[in-house]
Amino acid sequence: MDLDQFAALRTPVGSAALDAAARVAGGDPLTAAAALRSAGLPAGLAAAALTQAELRRRAVGKFGPTAAGMFLTRAGLEQATRGVVAARRAARLRAAGVRTLADLGCGLGADALAAARAGIRVYGVEADPVTAAMAAANAEAAGLAGLFTVECGDATAFDVGRVDGVFCDPARRKAGTGRRIFDPNAYSPAWDFVVGLAERVPYTVVKVAPGIDHALIPPGAEAEWVSVDGDLVEAALWCGRLAETPRRATLLRGREGSSVDAAGNRQLTGTGDVEATVGPARRFLYDPDPAVVRAHLVAELADTLSATLADPSIAYLYADAPTPTPFARCLEVTDVLPFSLKRLRALLRERRVGRVEILKRGSALEPEKLRRDLRLAGGEAASLVLTRVAGAPTVLVCRPVG
Repeated sequence: MDLDQFAALRTPVGSAALDAAARVAGGDPLTAAAALRSAGLPAGLAAAALTQAELRRRAVGKFGPTAAGMFLTRAGLEQATRGVVAARRAARLRAAGVRTLADLGCGLGADALAAARAGIRVYGVEADPVTAAMAAANAEAAGLAGLFTVECGDATAFDVGRVDGVFCDPARRKAGTGRRIFDPNAYSPAWDFVVGLAERVPYTVVKVAPGIDHALIPPGAEAEWVSVDGDLVEAALWCGRLAETPRRATLLRGREGSSVDAAGNRQLTGTGDVEATVGPARRFLYDPDPAVVRAHLVAELADTLSATLADPSIAYLYADAPTPTPFARCLEVTDVLPFSLKRLRALLRERRVGRVEILKRGSALEPEKLRRDLRLAGGEAASLVLTRVAGAPTVLVCRPVG
C-alpha cells in the first residue's frame, strides 16, 4: 500500500469499502473481491480494503476488539506488541515516574497507544511514511491524538533531551521481504545506537527478540522474558533507573478485557547464572514455562519446588511431591524407560493407550513420526516425555497433575 491508497481508505468511500470488506472477509478471497467490485468499488480500493479486513481479523488475537478500527501492515502486525504486554509495560513506566516518552521506531503504534492510555505523552518516530500515517490514524481512532503524535523520520535524529523516557523496538525484519533479521547489528536502528540510549536517557526500555543472546545484554540492564498463556512472545531490556533485577520471567494471561493486575501475571526473578542441582528422575516432572527457561531462572524455580535436574543441560525438573506453581506444568511420572520403540509400543498397547501428547527436550526424535510408529489403539491417554536422564536417551510415561 502507498500513501495515495491509504488516503483513499480514509475517505467516506474508503470507509464504506472497509465496512463492506469486513462483512465478506474470512471466506474465499476471489469471491470477496468479486462481491466488492460488483458493489461498484474500484479494484484497487477493493483490494486495499480486503487486505485491511483480513489483517484486522488476524489482529484480534493481539489487540482484542480495538483491532476492528486499526490500520495495519503485515510486517507491522507481525512485530507489534500484544495488547496485554504493552499495557503492562506502560503501567510499569508510569509507576516509575515517566511522563514523556519517545517511541523510536513506533511502527503501527501498539506500545505508544498503551503508554498514552496510561497518561504518558508519547512522541513517535517512524521511518516508513505509510506506517507512520497509519500510526497517526490509529491514535486518532483511539481518541489519543492529543497524547500520541507521530513524525516520519530517522529515529536516530530525534532529540531525546525532550523526554524523560525512551522505548525502542528496532525493526527485526528486512524491508521489502519481511524476512526475520537474526543479527542485531543489522537491526534498524542499529544495535549500537539502541543500547547507547541507556547512557543518554535515564528511563530506557528496548524490546528485543526472545532468542537474544545473553552476551548482548548490556551490563546493569534488567532482561525480562514475557510469555502470554504459555507462549513466549518477547524479551525486553529495562535500563538505567528501570532496572530492578538482573533477570525476570513474567507470565501473563491474554484474556480480553482484563486489567493488567487482574490478568494473572506472575513474575520470577534472579541472577540468571545459578545452576540447579542434578539428581535422579523422580515421581513428578515439571516442564517450566519458556519465559523461565529463556531467562535462565530454572535453578530459582527448582528451589521453590524442592526439585532437581536429571540432566544438567535439560530444563526438566523432578521432585518427590507436587507443588502448585504458575511457572511450570506438572506431570506425574508412571514409568521411566531407556528409549526403545518396541518396548514403549508394548507398554502403551498393554495399557490401551490410544492418545498421546509428546513433549521433548534433548531428543532428536520427531514426535509425529514416533506417533505413527507407535500404532496406537485404545481409549486411554498418556503424556510421553522424550529426554535424557544422566546423558541417556529416555522416555517418561506420564499423566497430568491438576
